[in-house]
This record gives sequence, structure tokens and C-alpha cells, in this order.
Amino acid sequence: MIRTIKPKNARSKRALDKRQPKIVENVKTALFVPGITSNKALHDVTVDLAALKKPDIKRFTKKNEVLPFEDASKLEFFSEKNDASLLVFMSSNKKRPNNLTFVRTFNYKIYDMVELLVLNNYKLLEDFKKATFQVGLKPMFVFNGPIFDTHPLFKQIKSLFLDFFRGEVTKLQDVSGLQHVISVSAIEEDDNDESISKLPLVHFRVYKLKTYKSAEPKLPRVELEETGPRLDFKIGRHQYPDAEMEKEALKVPKQLQPTQKKNVDVDRMGDKIAKVHVGAQDLSKLQTRKMKGLKSKYDQLSDSEDDVSGDEDGSSEGEDQDEVIDSSAEQEEGDTEFMDAEEELPERKKRKV
Repeated sequence: MIRTIKPKNARSKRALDKRQPKIVENVKTALFVPGITSNKALHDVTVDLAALKKPDIKRFTKKNEVLPFEDASKLEFFSEKNDASLLVFMSSNKKRPNNLTFVRTFNYKIYDMVELLVLNNYKLLEDFKKATFQVGLKPMFVFNGPIFDTHPLFKQIKSLFLDFFRGEVTKLQDVSGLQHVISVSAIEEDDNDESISKLPLVHFRVYKLKTYKSAEPKLPRVELEETGPRLDFKIGRHQYPDAEMEKEALKVPKQLQPTQKKNVDVDRMGDKIAKVHVGAQDLSKLQTRKMKGLKSKYDQLSDSEDDVSGDEDGSSEGEDQDEVIDSSAEQEEGDTEFMDAEEELPERKKRKV
């Protein structure tokens, strides 16, 4: 295995830093490894598969003696040496002809493996009309058949293909970059036999999108044209991931986990639903538009209270009336005295003269 050594210069340090775990991982690189028993047919098929994966690929030209299901230490060594988490091993023998072993690794250890045997009715890119697409574009995937959501082995194959051709993960996707579709189909038979020999074939097809003018100006007419490769796989041996390793591989860093907000949910349609809690409001302090007729001195409630108090004190009203009469009499007497004083004024003036 590779020894962990201390970097001697800045260049080696940068190379080691690139292999360190990251919050957002780089695009996974696929490594194509030919075995001792590999043949030309597997070479041609892997060349076409590599064309769909470019530029994140590496190829070995020298044949290697590897037995993946018996001893996978060499594949783990190749994965760590080339910093590749996806491997495709090519082998062919009488029992398993034209065999492609798809391998995924986690932390440079074998995660899972699936053998897919290529049938002889395959067609390559050169067998179709030349209709290519740009290198490095992400494909759209279509999985036909409910078995990809029910059978555990086909779930693994679906996850493997998506992981193999995923490319760079981005939040936004340019519509002009959607140029090809990869269709993976499996026709499930009525037989309930789950043995490997009775499992349905996996049909791998690649189509290019072609757009034409339509009656609606905003929605073009879309047609599919097969570009190849056209492959039919028969499922061979497989190895499921370990439970602890799977849990570790699917762990999401805390920095990427969405922040949970209280009382905020998202429904099935993707709409955000929130609850707002408001305390009891004091309506007496509520600022409203006031008018003259609503002032306190015009309050009808205070008038009604005065009427009620007047009824209760009815006996005292007579006394108040008597006091008013007496005061008016005294006022009249004061007025007569004031008039007599005014009549005496001219007499006093005459005497002075």
C-alpha cells in the first residue's frame, strides 16, 4: 500500500492537499483497468463509455492480473494511486464472457461491485450516423421499469449509473447544455424467481436531443435520435455495500446541512408554509383615527350614568330649587339698593355746587 510520507516541497504538499476530504468533493474520476483476459470487444465498448464520461477518466494500457471478488487489494491500490473512486475492470472467460465489473470505492476501500456481461448484439458509436455532442456535458437519465425502485440489486445499478455519469453538481443548469439522454430499461417478467439467471436484462441506450420549430413559439418540438453505444447487459455477481460504510458514505457535512427554522415547513409541492405566533394585543393603546364626536365629553355612557345618579338623588332636587329661589330674591334686593344709591348721586352733586 501507499506510505503516508511528509511532503518535501510545496508541489508535493499541494498534491496531497487535493486528496484530502473536502466539504464539496471534486468530480469523481473513472479508471478503466484491463485484465489479462480482456479482449478487443471490451476495449471498444469501454472507449465509448469513456467518451460519455470525458474528461474525468483515466485508462490503463497495460493488462493487470486482478480478481475483484477474490482479492480487491490491487483495485484499492489503483484507486488511491490515481485518486479515482470509480473503476471499470475488463475480463472475459468461458463462464463470464465480455465481463465489465463496475466498482465504487469510499475512502479508497471497496464500497460495492456489480458485474455486467456485454451481449454480442452491441453497437458502437461508429455504427450509427455521426451525430455527436460536446464533451463534458451532463446527460439526462431515464430509467424505464418499476424494478429499478423495488429490487435491491436494480436499485444498486441505478445508483451506480447515476454516480458514474453525474459530473459536476451545480445549482443551475443551462438548457443549451442538455443535448443527450441515457435510457436504461429493464423489462420485468411475471416469474417471481429472484435468482441471477432469471433477472431481466439491462438495456443501455444513448439518444441525442433534436429541436425543431413547432406551432407554439416558446415550446419547440423535441425528437430523439439514437447515437450509440447500444449495449445489453446481463447481470453477474454483485457485492452490496457494508452497512457501516454506507452510513459513513451518505453522511452530509454540517456545513451543507440545511438550517432548520422553527415553525417552517415545505409541502409536497415545494411551497413554504410558516406559522407566526402573535401575543395578546392591548386594544386600549391602539392608535385609531379619532373624530370630534368620539371625545370623552360626548360619551353616551357618562350621560347615562349621570341620569341614573339623578334619579337616585331626586329628593335633594327640591332643596336645590329652594336655595336657587332664595338666592334670586337676595339678588333682587341687592339690585334695588344699588338703584337707590344711583338716585342719591345727583343730590350730592347739587349740594357741592
